[in-house]
Amino acid sequence: MTNKKKVGVIFGGRSGEHEVSLQSARSVLANLDPEKYEVTQIGITHDGRWFSGEYVLEAFEKGTVKNLIPVILPAEPGHNGIYSTANGQFSRYADLDVVFPVLHGTFGEDGTMQGLLELSGLAYVGAGVLGSSLGMDKGLFKQVMRANDIPVLESIIFQRADLSADMDEVIAAVERVSAYPLFTKPANLGSSVGITKCRSRSDLYEGLLDAARYDRRVLVERGLESPREIEVSVLGNEKPVAAVPGEIVPGEDFYSYSAKYQSERSHPVIPADLPAETLEKIQAMAVKIYQAIDCAGMARVDFLIDRNSDAIFVSEVNTIPGFTQISMYAKMWTAAGLPYPQLVDRLIELAFERKAQRDQTEYTYKRGA
Repeated sequence: MTNKKKVGVIFGGRSGEHEVSLQSARSVLANLDPEKYEVTQIGITHDGRWFSGEYVLEAFEKGTVKNLIPVILPAEPGHNGIYSTANGQFSRYADLDVVFPVLHGTFGEDGTMQGLLELSGLAYVGAGVLGSSLGMDKGLFKQVMRANDIPVLESIIFQRADLSADMDEVIAAVERVSAYPLFTKPANLGSSVGITKCRSRSDLYEGLLDAARYDRRVLVERGLESPREIEVSVLGNEKPVAAVPGEIVPGEDFYSYSAKYQSERSHPVIPADLPAETLEKIQAMAVKIYQAIDCAGMARVDFLIDRNSDAIFVSEVNTIPGFTQISMYAKMWTAAGLPYPQLVDRLIELAFERKAQRDQTEYTYKRGA
């Protein structure tokens, strides 16, 4: 009989960050101690099909699911596992105690996967539905930050339909908010996918169209000239703690997708070269932001510092931050004395702690009780 925890690691997904998820999953899988965990790999294709079996990650990296087993996770409590649907038959495939979603972007980090996991009754790593959705939607996130007196850069949100209806009015509205440079961003995506730095009206036009390819909501935000990019890893549930902040020195004009994952010139500095009081202020802000959106488990909070004024602005929260070999989340905890394998252990512990809290909630109302 084994006392190993049965962990389902989910990766891939219907997202522009599918390939980044595969990189993150490789690192997470490498740091799950086989003496402690019995791991089931679960891959989700670009079109949303779920597969398990042997060497799922390797198959996804090669772009084939030929020898894998189609599976589903039932959206009702009590099953505690996944089921095979091979050959039109429905049969139990693997037991699960906890799920570790290593999914970035849409249908994974935005509350949709978390909703499924809530319905299933399983413990899972990371934020719940609310924290995930607020962390993902850049427009709503900024509204919550303003309500909590946390500084953010000026911005405006448009629907994709607004662009189709009257692009000239959209551009005029943007130019009333801020001078150039500006950044156009899909409201619900990460890894800098679909982000454009706009220095002119023609750049803005192209940037809006590009961002709208990836989401029906588009954010336009005032840009800073060569800001310092500071990141903070946060860990915990009700009483989160922040690691020492780090700084990203991008190898390009800004920390774009290529600068993050393809450029050899981008590099981290941990801890960030900032005065001690500034580091402490940013850590405190990161914890406040984490709690403001009801985050849990983990998140990476990103800041921008204006080089001219030293003003600090929160940029965004990543509720399932990158876990690749070059990603900052684990690196900052390693610098704080929590190595990657122990970090993974702690995230799984936090998942069980949050489930225990959730299980105390009553879902049946008894009048007069």
